[in-house]
Amino acid sequence: MTGPDQAALADKKTQARKVVNALRKSYPVAECALHHDSAYQLLTATILSAQCTDERVNATTPALFAKYPTAAVLAKSKQKDVEAIIRPLGFFRAKAENIRGMARKLVDDFDGELPQTLDEMTSMPGVGRKTANVVLGTWYGIASGVVVDTHVKRISGLLGLTTSKNPEIIERDLKAVLPKKEWINYSHRVIHHGRAICIARRPKCTECPLLKICPRVGLGPLPTNSK
Repeated sequence: MTGPDQAALADKKTQARKVVNALRKSYPVAECALHHDSAYQLLTATILSAQCTDERVNATTPALFAKYPTAAVLAKSKQKDVEAIIRPLGFFRAKAENIRGMARKLVDDFDGELPQTLDEMTSMPGVGRKTANVVLGTWYGIASGVVVDTHVKRISGLLGLTTSKNPEIIERDLKAVLPKKEWINYSHRVIHHGRAICIARRPKCTECPLLKICPRVGLGPLPTNSK
């Protein structure tokens, strides 16, 4: 790495530390927004959350888990029955196939216990790197990577921690500047921040606890009547 590159990385690490500290103060309780009582429930809910809000998933999964309380039960389910429950989530046919396939794989290959490695997790239907990172980080406390959802993608750019729009590159950029012990909580806190303050279509910049350290990349100047 050349001198200018090293300096740029050092600047981003400094910015990342400021962001982490500000997020910790604003959102001291960092937790996953998806409701779950078991690793199986968390994995299922995370698969279902693709291209769907967590709120809608949380409204749907109680009925799903009541009928299919374990992976073993879900593995024996009928496609049409699962589809009927998760229809409100969109892409319900593909999602039903994925969670049923995940359940069968979990039972057949892992004795119903969630594996604890990225490679094993992503070997299951419907489980990509993002989903695996969510479950490994939230359930096992394993910092396998940084979860990059729509909030993390957008807000990390606004904060100047990445210039990419590609989730894989964004994750690489964040892993390079965030302390590893913050990989899990960073995503949880940014997601909460994106819902409460840094809303995509109407960011509340003048109310934002991160305003003093946020370069607001791509947003332009604050309104003239802002404080």
